[in-house]
Amino acid sequence: MFLTCLKRLSFLCLLLTFCAQAHAVPFSGPNIVLIFIDDMGYGDIGPFGNKVNKTPHLDRMAKEGLKLTDFYVSNTACTPSRAALMTGTYANRIGMDGRVVFPGENRGLHPDEITIAELLKKEGYTTGCFGKWHLGDQQKFLPLAQGFDEYFGIPYSNDMWPGNKRGNPLTNRGPYTPLPVIRQDKAVAYVSDGPDQALLCEVVTDEAVRFIKKHKESPFFCYIPHAYVHKPRYARPHILKRAEGNVDRSNVEEVDDSVGRILRTLRELGIENHTLVIFTSDNGGAGGMSMGPLRGGKGGPKYEGHMRVPTLTWWPGTIPDGKVSNEIATTIDLLPSLAKLTGAKVPDDRTIDGKDALDVLLGKTGAKSPHQILYYEVDGIRRDNWKLVMGKRKKPELYNLLKDIGEKNDLASKHPDIVKQLKSMLHAHAEKIIEDTRPSAFVEQATPIISQPGKLPRLRDYMDLPRGQRK
Repeated sequence: MFLTCLKRLSFLCLLLTFCAQAHAVPFSGPNIVLIFIDDMGYGDIGPFGNKVNKTPHLDRMAKEGLKLTDFYVSNTACTPSRAALMTGTYANRIGMDGRVVFPGENRGLHPDEITIAELLKKEGYTTGCFGKWHLGDQQKFLPLAQGFDEYFGIPYSNDMWPGNKRGNPLTNRGPYTPLPVIRQDKAVAYVSDGPDQALLCEVVTDEAVRFIKKHKESPFFCYIPHAYVHKPRYARPHILKRAEGNVDRSNVEEVDDSVGRILRTLRELGIENHTLVIFTSDNGGAGGMSMGPLRGGKGGPKYEGHMRVPTLTWWPGTIPDGKVSNEIATTIDLLPSLAKLTGAKVPDDRTIDGKDALDVLLGKTGAKSPHQILYYEVDGIRRDNWKLVMGKRKKPELYNLLKDIGEKNDLASKHPDIVKQLKSMLHAHAEKIIEDTRPSAFVEQATPIISQPGKLPRLRDYMDLPRGQRK
């Protein structure tokens, strides 16, 4: 009897010790990989109907995860779209709407804004950004000042280089300065020509894979804003040959290669069941890209092809295989959704426009969109399946997206009451933003990161250096 009681007491002590230790271990949220493609159209990849571009890795990602058919960017064009994504806030609320930021400009995302990276750092995440930044190229605007521990990439669009004969608007169309490649906050190489441009997808993927391997033991946030498939488009010979000489196709297919490498790395490290991967694009497709069944593309009125983007989420063991969601979600929802996922606190001292759409992003059964109303910046509005868009000469057009996803049949004259309601709501939305705005930031004297290449190596020469010398 005494021995039996002793054994029970010992077991109870062990159980209490285990519970205490488990309680003492801090929460360790899932790893997060966010892949943000530049200028990819809704119909450019296999999961969204493309029959020409070969995207086996994205096809597999969709089969093993979730396809979101009604996922939108919150603001269009490179800079506004990235500002909205990073802050969970409409770009025109934080002074980052309108034109994109150009090299050597004195404007950038305000350091007081709180980014996804900053939220996750407070929860113990290591944060890395690899690719195109485009939220200001001055020191106080670069990724290290916005919550990222590591950065490698180009500070703005790949067409902002001497090869662009239109020139830089900031210098009255004077020649662009050389396109720098940045590590942390210093230029380490430059993009000299087409063959260097053709390496941008590969070198960014190399750095992202290295980051994931380096930080596999603790939670990480890996943000991969690719420069691809933004023009100018170049391709290495073997990739161009695989794409039958079509450079547009080759760029889409190399993006697929990149996704395949990322997912394969997660599997090889055995951390795929502890990693959420999100794949999406920054706005509608540019020339040479496909919008599939949607009308419009990058630029112009806010038709679906301008702001509805191909989006997949993948998390083995958590997101059901082969799920499809038609619920509305947007890029500004990522900040509050990832905050909920990781236990981070959404800022309450400022307006955050995004909403918690985590259940939608994870493919939960019965998950519903948090958006009764969707705004296409201040030029369009969707309520249920009714869509009002300010078309040419700001003439209101009305479409039923359930019956007419291609926006071919304008119903404005048949439903003036709906037009009036939606116009009033859109006007009120614009007025509310004007009443509650935050400024972008400025520096007194802005200078280009580099004016001449000097002794910097070309990107291809930099890649040939042993890793220990790539400083």
